[in-house]
Amino acid sequence: MRIGELAQRSDCDVETVRFYEREGLIDVPAREANGYRRYSEAQLVQLNFIRHCRSLGMGLPDVRILRSFQAKPELACDRINQLIDGQIERIHLQVESLRQLERQLHTLRDTCHANQKASECGIMRNLAQAAEGEGCSCHPKD
Repeated sequence: MRIGELAQRSDCDVETVRFYEREGLIDVPAREANGYRRYSEAQLVQLNFIRHCRSLGMGLPDVRILRSFQAKPELACDRINQLIDGQIERIHLQVESLRQLERQLHTLRDTCHANQKASECGIMRNLAQAAEGEGCSCHPKD
């Protein structure tokens, strides 16, 4: 199959396929006599594997490691488990960070309860104070 069909079947952009190919994450395709790339079902599976890993928030270095285990299936999977444990920890930290952000936004939102002029809005006042280097309700200065 050509690159357009591969991209369509894997639900990604042609440029994404080219990028993964340049990065060595999918096997180099065969070339037709006219120079066009000819991709196989194996490369479609590789691309789907990469996209699945990316959907789990894994970065390209981790995907590269997992792809190396595909190439050497006889290796022990301890490193794979460590990689996933690391990803779980990163996600946990992101969730905590998002919870903190949510609390800050609620605190900011609580500074304005009435429909009033923007010049009298507590939210705008807090944002302006922060821009001027002063403490605001969502980021109080210690």
